[in-house]
Amino acid sequence: MSKIHSIYIASQAGEPMNQRDAARLRAGVGIEGDRYALGIGAFSGSTPVKIRDISLITLSGIEAANQELEAGGFKAYFPNEVRRNIVVEGVSPEDLNQLLGKEFFLGSIRLKATELCVPCERPANLSDKSHFLSAFKNRGGIRAQILDSGEIRVGDQFKEVLIA
Repeated sequence: MSKIHSIYIASQAGEPMNQRDAARLRAGVGIEGDRYALGIGAFSGSTPVKIRDISLITLSGIEAANQELEAGGFKAYFPNEVRRNIVVEGVSPEDLNQLLGKEFFLGSIRLKATELCVPCERPANLSDKSHFLSAFKNRGGIRAQILDSGEIRVGDQFKEVLIA
C-alpha cells in the first residue's frame, strides 16, 4: 500500500523543514503554516507563475539517490533536506512522475499533479552538501494543486484517481 511516510513544512524561506504528524491543506493555497501557502517561499512570485500548493517525493527515490551519493563518497540527504512537503512510500519515482495532469488522493484530500520538481541547487546549498542535481535527476518529485481542503496524517493512503 502506498502511503504518506512523512510531512514537512517550513514557515520561512531557507528555514529547516520541520516534521509534522499531520497538516491542514487549503484548496488552492497550500499547507497551513508553510512558506508557499504564506507566499514567502524562495520561489514565490517567480515568473512564470507556478502552482506551488504542495510538493511530493518518493522515499524510494530519496533512498536510491542516497545510495548513489554514498557510493561516490558523498553525504546522503535526510528526507527533510530535500525540501519537499510530503514523502510517500510504496510508490516509485517513475510512477509518481506519471501522475502529471492527473488527480490523486492523500487520505481523503484530492489533488492534481501539475509539474515535476526539477532538482535545483537550493537543497544542496541549505544543507551544505553536494551533488543534489545529479543524484535527484528524475527523482525530484512533483508539485500539485490542492483541490479539496482538509487534514492529512502520516500513514494516510496515497492513491491515484482511477477514471473508468
